[in-house]
Amino acid sequence: MRKAAAVLLLAVLATGLALALAAIPFGRDKIVVANHYIRNGVRETGATNLVTSVVLDYRALDTLGEVTILFVAAVGVGVIFFAERPPQRGPRQAASAIVVTGSRVLFPLILLFGVYVFLHGHLTPGGGFQGGAVIASGVLLLYLARREQTLHREALGVAESLGGLLFVGIGLLGLAISGTFLSNFLAKGQPNLLLSAGVIPIIYTAVGVKVGAELARIIGDLVERE
Repeated sequence: MRKAAAVLLLAVLATGLALALAAIPFGRDKIVVANHYIRNGVRETGATNLVTSVVLDYRALDTLGEVTILFVAAVGVGVIFFAERPPQRGPRQAASAIVVTGSRVLFPLILLFGVYVFLHGHLTPGGGFQGGAVIASGVLLLYLARREQTLHREALGVAESLGGLLFVGIGLLGLAISGTFLSNFLAKGQPNLLLSAGVIPIIYTAVGVKVGAELARIIGDLVERE
């Protein structure tokens, strides 16, 4: 009896699934929104990187939410680690001369590349999150080279706060000038130039600084609690 009921139930489910799939209009182009972005993204936003035009213009509010989530994660890491007594640890093994010398040479280059990634995010693949992550990787390299390194938390906190304030401030300016929060109210300029795409490069700079500072603080918390 149970087997018959199970077979009947499976038959009903299979029939319903087949009818649902048959109703889907396969072969019809319904990607209206995506086609609009592809055809009009450069003209409407000034950004030749269409991914950037989506994340910092058409749905910039979502990006602000993502930045907020990262901030909450950084705060959570700090609260978890510093709510407990720091563990006792002995002296750390010194890094090799190769690592120390390499960090001195590579850190400025990593920092410069991270800045390049978020400054050119509206022109080439990249952006604030990627550039900030690159900068934080340079901080990790410093920790690997100098085991007793400590971060200037006050400076990172200031950078993080300024990045967030700049992002929100641009959004409020757009609301005051154009009536829409995070509206791209500056001149779009000529595509493929660094000074183009209106407020998008400014927002990416704010995001890059904020993400880099937050990830650097998380790395510092993890290393100092090791």
